[in-house]
Amino acid sequence: MNAVFVVFDFDGTLADSRLAFLDIINRLADEFGYQPVSNEEADKMRRLSSKEIVQQSKVPPVKIPFLLRRLKRELSKEIVDILPIPGIETSLRELKDCGFELGILTSNLTENVNAFLEKNNLQNLFTFVYSENNLFGKDKALKKVFKRHEIAPENSIYVGDETRDIEAARKMKVKCIAVSWGFNAKDALARYQPDFLVDDPQELIRVIQSVDDASRLREVSRE
Repeated sequence: MNAVFVVFDFDGTLADSRLAFLDIINRLADEFGYQPVSNEEADKMRRLSSKEIVQQSKVPPVKIPFLLRRLKRELSKEIVDILPIPGIETSLRELKDCGFELGILTSNLTENVNAFLEKNNLQNLFTFVYSENNLFGKDKALKKVFKRHEIAPENSIYVGDETRDIEAARKMKVKCIAVSWGFNAKDALARYQPDFLVDDPQELIRVIQSVDDASRLREVSRE
């Protein structure tokens, strides 16, 4: 069995949900008291860190948890229409066929993720789906996941599309692959210096296998 356990973020990493999120955010603008986001503004926001986006959103901090809750509920109505990131299905199946254990850690609702996986016949690829409500608490969520599934952080890798994913992985001393096709643009991700930065789902296989090879070498050297 492979030494590396691969944990994936969901929205923007596996599910092509960025435009659906933008549409929902604009529909809720009047209710939560902020201006709708234009396509040009959305593109600029991709180049900001996760924290900078929250700071510039002009949504009162006290309303953010309620906005996020509504976003997830509204997304549940559209989850059947959201497609996987092009090419990600092939990469996931190849990783599974190679013997890697795969899991999902998300800020989305578990039921949304499970509905997406079932619709796209991906549910058998993942050992677990874990949901964390705290927007910037993924490091704590990773710790819970590792403890529950007896995963060693040094033998794991986290794959995400936002700067907060990189920060969470660094706090947990976990190797991080940042993907450039999601919510944050490549230049924003690069500023946070992930261990790896990839532009295509097929690259994930090469990088994850290289991390696994290095992990195996460490184990052999300890024997």
